[in-house]
Amino acid sequence: MIRSLLVANRGEIARRVFRTCRELGVSTVAVHSDADADAPHVREADTAVRLPGDAPADTYLRGDLLVRAARSAGADAVHPGYGFLSENAAFAAAVAEAGLAWIGPPPAAIEAMASKTRAKELMAGAGVPLLAPLDPARATEADLPLLVKAAAGGGGRGMRMVTELAALEGELKAAAAEAASAFGDGEVFVEPYVVGGRHVEVQLLADAHGTVWTLGTRDCSLQRRHQKVIEEAPAPGLSDELRTTLHRAAEQAARAIGYRGAGTVEFLVSADGRAYFLEMNTRLQVEHPVTEAVHGLDLVALQLSIAEGRPLDAEPPRPHGHAVEARLYAEDPAAGWQPQTGTLHRLELPDGVRLDSGVTDGDTIGVHYDPMLAKVIAWAPTRDEAVRKLAGALERARIHGPVTNRDLLVRSLRHPEFTDPAALDTGFYDRNLPALTKPADAGAGLFALAAALADAHGRSRFGGFRNVPSGPQTKTYACAGTSTGTTTGTSSGTAYEIRYRLGRDGLSAEDFPGVRLLALGPDEVVLEVDGLRRPFAVTRYGDRVHVDAPPAPGTGATAPASYAFTALPRFPDPTARTEPGSLLAPMPGTVVRIAEGLTEGDRVETGQPLLWLEAMKMEHKITAPAAGIVTALPVRTGQQVEVGALLAVVAEATGTAEATGTAEATGTAEATGTG
Repeated sequence: MIRSLLVANRGEIARRVFRTCRELGVSTVAVHSDADADAPHVREADTAVRLPGDAPADTYLRGDLLVRAARSAGADAVHPGYGFLSENAAFAAAVAEAGLAWIGPPPAAIEAMASKTRAKELMAGAGVPLLAPLDPARATEADLPLLVKAAAGGGGRGMRMVTELAALEGELKAAAAEAASAFGDGEVFVEPYVVGGRHVEVQLLADAHGTVWTLGTRDCSLQRRHQKVIEEAPAPGLSDELRTTLHRAAEQAARAIGYRGAGTVEFLVSADGRAYFLEMNTRLQVEHPVTEAVHGLDLVALQLSIAEGRPLDAEPPRPHGHAVEARLYAEDPAAGWQPQTGTLHRLELPDGVRLDSGVTDGDTIGVHYDPMLAKVIAWAPTRDEAVRKLAGALERARIHGPVTNRDLLVRSLRHPEFTDPAALDTGFYDRNLPALTKPADAGAGLFALAAALADAHGRSRFGGFRNVPSGPQTKTYACAGTSTGTTTGTSSGTAYEIRYRLGRDGLSAEDFPGVRLLALGPDEVVLEVDGLRRPFAVTRYGDRVHVDAPPAPGTGATAPASYAFTALPRFPDPTARTEPGSLLAPMPGTVVRIAEGLTEGDRVETGQPLLWLEAMKMEHKITAPAAGIVTALPVRTGQQVEVGALLAVVAEATGTAEATGTAEATGTAEATGTG
C-alpha cells in the first residue's frame, strides 16, 4: 500500500495528483525550485523539499535530487506527472533501485518508446500502421511536403515542415540543433507531411495481470506549433471501423512492449480515413480529464492502484456524453504566441466546468516554466452542448493579469470549422489565425467609458488608459454637482479618447449618443445602450484596470467580453526614449544563440534571424525588422536579459532609422511541462 507519494513535478499536474491522494488518504510530498517556493502545489502538499536553483536543468530535471528528496521525506512512491523526467527510463530505474514505487510503466517500456525512430521500427514489427521515414538525400519534389522531427522529446521542439527541397538541408540542421539543445539528442528524421490530417489518440490503461483497457479516443487537432490547444473525447466524426482500428493498434502497441500503467498512443488520421502511428506517450497526458469525464474514472487513482498490484476489471466502463478541454495560456496569439509574464491577480470561472490549474490569485507568472495557466473542461450529453458550455464559461471568466489566449479559445470553439467535425484538421490555426486574432475594437469604447467613469474622481492622476490585459482595483465615485473629464488610451493598439460630462442630468459622453448612466459604484458601472441594460464590472490593480461584462447581444464570438487598460501619464516623460532601430527583449529570457558569424557592421535583410531567446520553455527567434546595418549587438550567448533590454540595433540602409519597438518573437513550443 502506498502511504506517502512524492510528485516529481510542479504546477497543475502536481496539484492534480495531490487532489486524488487526499481522497485516498495518501500523504503528499512536493518538490520545488527556488522560483516555486511559494507555488500552490508547495502550499498544498503535506511536506515540501527544496531543489536549489531556478532552471529546470538544476531542479526538476535532476533525477538524483528527486530520489534523494523522496527518501528524505519518507515517501514510498514517486509520480512523475508529465514533462520533465516523466518519460525518462533512467529516472524510473533509479526510483525503483531506491526501493520506491514508480507510478508509471516499466523502464524497459519507456526506453522502447523513447526514440521515435526506434518506436516506429518496433511498431512496424507489431503490425501497427505508420508513416515510413524517408531518406532526405533521396527526397524529390513528389515527396513534398515533408516533416522534419526530432527522434527524442516532443512538444514541437526540433520539428519543421518543409515545402521546398532547397530548404530541407537548412531545416535539418536547425531541427538537429534545437533537438540537441532541448533533449541532449540531435537525431532527427524525415517523414511525409500529411496535409489535412487529424491528430487522434487512444488512452490506455494496463495492469500487471495481462489486462489492457483502451479508453476511447481523443481528438487533439487544434494545435499551435505542434502543441495542443483544444482536446475532446470522444474524437468526433470517426467511423466505427476506424475506431476499432485505432483501439486494436493501440492495444497491440501496449502488448508489444509489456506496458503497465497509463499511456497514450497517438495517431495521424488522413483525410481519407487512414490511421498512422505517430508515437506513444508513456505517461499521463495533459488532456486526460476529458477521458475521465466521459468514462467516469479517476485515472490517477487507477495509476496508483495498478502500481500497488491490483488488477483492472475485465472491461472498462462505457463512455457517456462528450467532454472538451481548452488550455488557457499566458500568451499573446496575435504576437507569434509570445508568452506573457506578471501577476495573475484573478482567475475565476463560473460553476459547471472543471478547472485544473497550477496557479491561484496573486501568483506570479515567471519565465522559467511553461505558460499554461489552467485547463478548463466541460462535459455535456452531446458535443454541441459541451462546446457551447465551454465557450460560455471561458467568455464569462474573470482573468485579470497577463495577456492570455482566452478570446482565441472562445472564437475557436465557435468557429464553423470546429463546430463541423468533418472540417477538423491540424491546419486549423494556419488557415484561421489572422481572423481569430483580429482586434474587435468596435465595442471596446464602451469598456473604456466604463473605466473612465469608475475612475472619475481620481482622473487628475491619469492622462488615459492603455489596453494591455492586466488587472485593477477600484474607487468609489459619488456624483455631486458636475464632473467633466477626458481620458485617452489604447485597446489592442487602438487609441481612445473618452470625453464625458457627469451632472445632475446624468451622463453626456462624446461618441456615445443615447448612452445613459444607470448606476455608478466602486466596482460596477451600469449603462443603458440602445435600450439594453449593460453592467460593467471594474477592478483596479495599481495603474491597471480590468473591465468585464456579459457578452453583448448579437456579437457571438466576434467581440471580447473583457478588456484591460493601463493608465497613461498625463505628461509622458520626454527622456523615456530609445535609440531608433532598437530591438528590445519582448520578455525576460536567456540568449541561447546568435546567428552564426553575426557581428556589428553586418548588413541584414528584412526577416533575417539575428538571435534566439529562450523563455518559458519556448525558443523565440528575433529577426531584423527591416533591411539595414547592425550598429549594435550588445548581448552574448548564455546572457540573461530582462524585458525591454536592448538586444540589437538595426539602422536602415537608406539612412532612415527604423522605428523603435519591441522585438517580435516567433518560436517552437516546449516539450517538458506539457503533453
